[in-house]
Amino acid sequence: MNMRSLKKPMLASLLLASLLVGCGKKGTDKNTSSATGWKINAKEGGFQYNTNFREQETGPGLVFVEGGTFTMGKVQDDVMHDWNNTPSQQHIQSFYMDETEVTNKMYMEYLDWLKQVFPPEDKEGHYKNIYVGALPDTLVWRSPLSANETMVNEYLRHPAYANYPVVGVNWVQAVQYSSWRTNRVNESILEKDGFIQQGSRYQVDAESTFSTDTYLNTPENSYGRKITEFAGKKKTNKEGNPTYAKHTDGILLPEYRLPTEAEWEYAAKSLSGIREYNSVRGRKKYPWAGRYTRTSRRAVMGDQMANFKQGQGDYGGLAGWSDDKGDITTEVKTFPANDFGLYDMGGNVAEWVADVYRPRVDDELSDFNYFRGNVYAKNKIDENGKLVVVDAHSITYDTLSNGKTMYRNLPGQLAKVAVDENETYLRYNFTTADNRNFRDGDRVSSKEYAKLTLEKGEKSIDSLNASQRANVSRTMYNSPNQKIVPDGQGGIARIYDPSNDRTTLIDDESRVIKGGSWKDRAYWIDPAQRRSLPQYSATDYIGFRCAMSRVGGKAKKSKSARG
Repeated sequence: MNMRSLKKPMLASLLLASLLVGCGKKGTDKNTSSATGWKINAKEGGFQYNTNFREQETGPGLVFVEGGTFTMGKVQDDVMHDWNNTPSQQHIQSFYMDETEVTNKMYMEYLDWLKQVFPPEDKEGHYKNIYVGALPDTLVWRSPLSANETMVNEYLRHPAYANYPVVGVNWVQAVQYSSWRTNRVNESILEKDGFIQQGSRYQVDAESTFSTDTYLNTPENSYGRKITEFAGKKKTNKEGNPTYAKHTDGILLPEYRLPTEAEWEYAAKSLSGIREYNSVRGRKKYPWAGRYTRTSRRAVMGDQMANFKQGQGDYGGLAGWSDDKGDITTEVKTFPANDFGLYDMGGNVAEWVADVYRPRVDDELSDFNYFRGNVYAKNKIDENGKLVVVDAHSITYDTLSNGKTMYRNLPGQLAKVAVDENETYLRYNFTTADNRNFRDGDRVSSKEYAKLTLEKGEKSIDSLNASQRANVSRTMYNSPNQKIVPDGQGGIARIYDPSNDRTTLIDDESRVIKGGSWKDRAYWIDPAQRRSLPQYSATDYIGFRCAMSRVGGKAKKSKSARG
């Protein structure tokens, strides 16, 4: 065969291939639509989209936690035989979590903002319960046989405790703080990027506060419909009207929130420190590597790895030697971080997580981002088809079971309502708005639903005959029904449930607590341990930290071969 005769066809083929490759590159231009061929972000108009987005910004105070699979539940001793943390295999998406527990200083910033924007002494009385409801319960430090009044008076506000974890905060308060933090962080981002005037976040009042949800869904109603006064001068269109940041810009962060129980446990176990390729070497009993509570590192050998109660009457060890640096809580970052860079995931304070407590973890139905507590809501729409924004006259307050009054929403936020049949009709993935007690192991989750407990408006349990009562008592989560009712004189009356037929203290307001505290023995430092308290409860040993979902890829860095 004459090789020269092949050269021309080969050259022609190479030229054609290069042209095809060139066309391919042109067709995949990030500013050209692969659907229509139209130009994206054209000055003339059309579809506008942030084609330069690279990575979700890490919010203030957060560290990245790459998700993966892990064994949730007890993998070591189960001396208590609680049967409420049976091991199951779960997968967690990547997320972000607070490097430390929320501190007194961080929470005081929240209180200061509330007091300035919603003054409790407001003459019309609209805002009194906003600030008061957010205050931590400092009386949690009291004990009939302990001299703790110094902590009652000083722990929250004194600068000596500024970087100590906040306590006396109930679950509802922790959720409200997280929501407030979301809006303040995103407001700062908008100001930094020029969508809001510099310093405008310090000029707001009760009628002109910022809400991320409102801004993204109905920006013209932001800042109490004063958005044109706050809008950045450089971010305007041809007509001189302000332009707004949108979801498609990707500059605003997802919400700060409480971590789920699965996220918290995954982050605390920090399996990265005991992983070898695609398998886990050994099992972790504590948030750090090793089977003991003291370090084996030569320079600090014998030092405690966390702040916890070491024995009867021993909250810190012998002074000057085996001391764990604290008798009550300790300053955050006193002890080394775990492999994810998270501090105090064992000891110091136990922490609220988002989940409603049930002994059963239903891994048969869900082994991906497991969470019990979904209550689905949607934006409220008025008769004119417009989104409803909360104002001073439409703030919703909740009276908790212990009588404490707390706000549910604030002026400037979008009003919410539960999803209805318009969202649930013919769906297979969810059928109701409130899923807190879904498949929780009691009879209501079984085929015997018709034999079950009383519905609202029916007779009281005490009025039933023996046969009827027997059916009711078969309900596992038949918790006491305490009531708070107005007493007709501007106060409230607390009515206790007199029934002797209650079977549990667990209900839909029971929330999971994770991690050991300064007041707990080492047993509770195991990340798999779980306890619960009513969501209105506050103690001197429970705090919290925030989390944030990650949008986009699972990993921040591409995987590379190991040398």
